[in-house]
Amino acid sequence: MYSQKYYEILKKRQELPVWNSKNEFMEKLNNNECLVFVGETGSGKTTQIPQWCLEWSKTTRLAGKSLKVVCTQPRRVAAMSIATRVSEEMDVKLGDEVGYSIRFENCTSDKTVLQFSTDGMILLELTNDKILSKYSVIIIDEAHERTLSTDILMGMLKMILKIRTGDNGIKIVIMSATLDSEKFINYFDKCPLIEVPGRPHSIEIFYVKKQNIKYLEEAVLAVIQTHINEVEGDILLFLTGQEDIEEACKRIDEEKKKYSCRELTCIPLYSALSPSRQRLIFEPSRGRKCIVSTNIAETSLTIDGVIYVIDAGYSKLNVYNPILRIESLLITPITKASAKQRAGRAGRTSPGKVFRLYTEDIYHSVLPDQNIPEILRSNISTVVMQLKKFGIDDLVHFDFIDPPAPESLMRAIELLNYLGAIDDNCNLTSVGKMMVEFPLDPQLSKMIIASCDLKCSNEILSLASMLSVPSCFIGYNAKDKFAHKSGDHITLLNVYQAFKLNHEDIRWCNEYFISYRSLKSVDDVRRQLVQIMIKLNLNLVSAPNGEYTNIKKALVAGFFTQVANTVKIDKSRGHYLTFKDNQIAYVHPSSVLNRSPKWIIYNEYILTTRQYLRTVTEIEPDLLLQVEPKYFNNI
Repeated sequence: MYSQKYYEILKKRQELPVWNSKNEFMEKLNNNECLVFVGETGSGKTTQIPQWCLEWSKTTRLAGKSLKVVCTQPRRVAAMSIATRVSEEMDVKLGDEVGYSIRFENCTSDKTVLQFSTDGMILLELTNDKILSKYSVIIIDEAHERTLSTDILMGMLKMILKIRTGDNGIKIVIMSATLDSEKFINYFDKCPLIEVPGRPHSIEIFYVKKQNIKYLEEAVLAVIQTHINEVEGDILLFLTGQEDIEEACKRIDEEKKKYSCRELTCIPLYSALSPSRQRLIFEPSRGRKCIVSTNIAETSLTIDGVIYVIDAGYSKLNVYNPILRIESLLITPITKASAKQRAGRAGRTSPGKVFRLYTEDIYHSVLPDQNIPEILRSNISTVVMQLKKFGIDDLVHFDFIDPPAPESLMRAIELLNYLGAIDDNCNLTSVGKMMVEFPLDPQLSKMIIASCDLKCSNEILSLASMLSVPSCFIGYNAKDKFAHKSGDHITLLNVYQAFKLNHEDIRWCNEYFISYRSLKSVDDVRRQLVQIMIKLNLNLVSAPNGEYTNIKKALVAGFFTQVANTVKIDKSRGHYLTFKDNQIAYVHPSSVLNRSPKWIIYNEYILTTRQYLRTVTEIEPDLLLQVEPKYFNNI
């Protein structure tokens, strides 16, 4: 017996563009192992296709066989919000028949038959169940985003299709919001395609006559003008990252006070926010909402009430140079595909307006068509470790949808060999088998394992957790109060320990300009790492108070390939030369290290306005020789 709300929602579901394709979808799902479904933004594919797959699974699976369906998402907030919506559509309690599984949060039960997860969580499941035997249908949503996890998962699913056949068969559905379906179709052996349009509501697109390079200033002005001049409807503003978003929210809150108009509530949205903070975008508010977001809001999320989209035209992109081992965090123009996705956020439920803060000429002549897949622009050492964990021995011939460059693969294998994670035959060592259990970059994993023998694992777990979340410092000089003379790593440790000594008090965080949200995220990461330590029977030991030598040794054990020494250029100081690669760089201005020690160890080599070493600590040469004598035999 269904509730009245169920029938009200059902009527809305039947109005979705995707609904007319149900019969075609069910027929093709029944007759094919794999299919590609392309649906424009607003078509309803993300909520309806998983329910249809569950319906197919219930009616066609043999008695006693698994009928669980899973739909993967690239982002946590999408998995949570879609699961919530689908549970309402099915008239069931969230966590029972419909649930979600994301990092640090599992909202499923023994009753769950339709699960929404991040693609990374399904990769974790592959570790213990190499054919994903409990699922009858696996749906990869937002496949066009081509994240590292999505690409690895598609490669593994292609292998699973060859193993699970007959009564034990599995169905794969690849869903994309952009018309780049040909690559997926060819990858999955010419599988069939279904295409549906988006919602028919009209969208007006406006361009600026001249682009302002101060896009943050322009974006804030556009929000205020939209709020003053346009009729009812919420605003969605796209910016590049957390720092810009928080600054924009602050400026909008200041600017709106100058005008006597109805209430405007600014809500930030980015991946580092806690799940509870991310859910605020779906809550009703007094007056108009302005959601200020990264590209996290481009796809999957349906935010009811958004009529106006303001697109600054930029996003942040990580690009890794395997030859120089430099990672660059670049603010780059978005792609045409992203611009279209952003525009599609307006007009989901009624006609909308899109204000692009770039010229029409820039859209047509400057913006590239599609994003570069992550695997072609990332450090793939973590990918190599994951594939080794899944028992993939022939890395060169693994069937990637886009294979990484040979130089990238070679550099990744070289690093892992240096770290002792793989041997000369590219097999996981005993250390490597422990490292692969940690959901971290290999260098952080090695640092943790080394810390056990050095009797400082508690401190290193805290440090590794601090390095795994966005910066906790809100004010530019916030870290000065916690600064340690050796540099940034011990400074980070000081912050976390002070947070704990002050009983995780949010008022203490506010007083010292520290992000309470970031430190609670650190707690989540640390808790997970402790569980892994216990599982691996690794000792949890604390270093004597004020003793940092062994902490530095553990740091060297993980990051010895990221060491630099001072050089003098043109009579000026402050230049560093990276060991082995001989790249000139500077200590990042955000560092607490206010002198130029002979040797430093760094967490990141980044390229912005110039080449910087970020998160650095002074390191004594004798420690380098003690921990890695072969690597540093000529210093």
